[in-house]
Amino acid sequence: MPLMDDSTPLGAELARDQTRAARLRGRTFPKPPQTRVFTVANQKGGVGKTTTTVNLAAAMAFQGLSVLVVDIDPQGNASTALSIPHTQDVNSVYDVVIGGEPFSSIVQECPDIENLRCAPATIDLAGAEIELVSLVAREQRLKTALDAYLKEEAAAGRRVDYVFIDCPPSLGLLTVNAFVAASEVLIPIQCEYYALEGLSQLLNSIQLIQKHLNPELSISTILLTMYDRRTNLSAQVADDVRAHFPKQVLESTIPRSVRVSEAPSYGQTVITYDTNSSGALSYREAAEEIAERAVR
Repeated sequence: MPLMDDSTPLGAELARDQTRAARLRGRTFPKPPQTRVFTVANQKGGVGKTTTTVNLAAAMAFQGLSVLVVDIDPQGNASTALSIPHTQDVNSVYDVVIGGEPFSSIVQECPDIENLRCAPATIDLAGAEIELVSLVAREQRLKTALDAYLKEEAAAGRRVDYVFIDCPPSLGLLTVNAFVAASEVLIPIQCEYYALEGLSQLLNSIQLIQKHLNPELSISTILLTMYDRRTNLSAQVADDVRAHFPKQVLESTIPRSVRVSEAPSYGQTVITYDTNSSGALSYREAAEEIAERAVR
């Protein structure tokens, strides 16, 4: 491919993306010493939670890792983005958490990316919050089933490297189940005025989970999304978040991107929809940073 004329802003950006794509091409991300289970959480809606879940998962699988996405949001948007059927007649996370079915009975292979699997959500999960209240060990049900599945897969020589749990935008019992099942929390934070509003509530909830239900849980990763480097506001929000969480915030940021927004309407992640677009490259670099942190 001929070199881009980088004397214009557009040309410079295209040249940068070419360089980024060339660096990632053919690269296999390092496997973690053991399975890492992330809950992707933020009770504020519209921050890119599901988009981050599916694209980080796809990026890792695309670069050679074995990944499982667990969709516990009744809207099932993560399942849609991965082209996973999630109509009411499909076995889903509801059947595991409420019905006690084994995890292996609901996991489906993603048709677009090898080594990427998904446990889908159906609308039945909308009633799970109420049904969980009366069940024994209601906060532990997802963890028990997921741990058993991960052990089975490891014993069969199919160890899962990463699990990403996509949560609904609330702090109900489904999200509590996700916090108990995970060892790490990944928080996407939108680079907008209200970004830090409500974050203290999330942090308080995580502290309660750590104290009473899952002492191993930690906030390991924060990802800045919808970043617009042309505005002072994005830079200010990014600086504020980095000041509060210097070790957790990834260097990689996710820009506003038409390609990222378009991909779900085609039942795809941006990683398969336009692999070398700016948005896809940003998610691939964020996934690389997470993978590299695991082996440091």
